[in-house]
Amino acid sequence: MTRILLLGGTTEAGAMARALAEAGLDAVYSYAGRTSKPVAQPLPMRIGGFGGPEGLVDYLRAERITHVIDSTHPFAAGMSRNAVAACTATGTPLIALERPPWAAQPGDRWLHVPDYAAAARALPGDGSAVFLAIGRQNLQPFVGLNHVWMLRFAEVAAHPLRDATLIVSRGPFTVAGDMALMRRHAIAHVVAKNAGGQAAQAKLAAARALGLPVVMIDRPVLPLRRVVATPAEVMAWLHGADRGV
Repeated sequence: MTRILLLGGTTEAGAMARALAEAGLDAVYSYAGRTSKPVAQPLPMRIGGFGGPEGLVDYLRAERITHVIDSTHPFAAGMSRNAVAACTATGTPLIALERPPWAAQPGDRWLHVPDYAAAARALPGDGSAVFLAIGRQNLQPFVGLNHVWMLRFAEVAAHPLRDATLIVSRGPFTVAGDMALMRRHAIAHVVAKNAGGQAAQAKLAAARALGLPVVMIDRPVLPLRRVVATPAEVMAWLHGADRGV
């Protein structure tokens, strides 16, 4: 009997959960639990990590999971690596549902960097205002730099940066709104991670319109796995797996 583990926490995972529920499939939705008010899902939910790849192996066996769908955030590299390792160890079929990355458009001034530390090094340290649009988990490399910061979180949270203004707001955002925000805070640089998707893309269009440079953190390199872009492709994969394809 098919029993699916959906590793979620993204808009795409929500759409995948709805597709699984509508198909009447036995599935559980797992997410890290980093927000205090998660979006309700139409599947049974579990919160928190698994305790590394070994813990995930134990969970897959204990729960008799037959298929794993990884629809975590593109920068949740640790969870994705653990999923590959655990599914390899148990022989569990794995597919990743992943939004395509953003691509630079004419007029963009992107500087690609491989990680957060490189992004911090790429800033000029001249006291200018920076829209640091990378969430709250990876701010440490920017501590002590000579900049004024604008942060935007989905909810109020502590952070380690001095001279920072915290904007509490949830997407999707608009280009006009982000342009106004950047003008109001005299933003000179934007730092973003290439998450892809529509909800947070407005800041890039706003930076393009204002002629602002963007330090773009590229996605982490992950082990080889099957990757698709839509829930329909995942459903086709599940049906194919049931037929032994």
